[in-house]
Amino acid sequence: MSFASVRLITADVAATTAFYERVTGATAARHTDQFSEIRIGGLALAVAGTPTLALFGERVAEPAANRSLIVEFRVDDVDAEYERLRDGLDDVVQEPTTMPWGNRSLLFRDPEGNLVNLFTPVSAEARTRFGI
Repeated sequence: MSFASVRLITADVAATTAFYERVTGATAARHTDQFSEIRIGGLALAVAGTPTLALFGERVAEPAANRSLIVEFRVDDVDAEYERLRDGLDDVVQEPTTMPWGNRSLLFRDPEGNLVNLFTPVSAEARTRFGI
């Protein structure tokens, strides 16, 4: 088994895709107007529009309703990323803060309200955990 992607369901594929392109600095592959993927390393962040839900069955997912998932990206310098992104972030939940497990984290919401965490391992233990 291979972990392939996380898929976000959105009412606005273009806006959500553009948001994540800005956050990650990566360019999305836009397969259709209702489906795009941003590949980073061996994984993909897929963005799909609400019309794609009909392919899986009614009411399988609902955009802007998540309260349990956090999309996370490890970055070299979370403080620098915050400076780069801050003017374009509408909902910063937590400015860069060092967490008890040794990561310095920035938490904000994407256009659909999903939580996004950019983090940098800063303690010796956290850096070892990530092989840096």
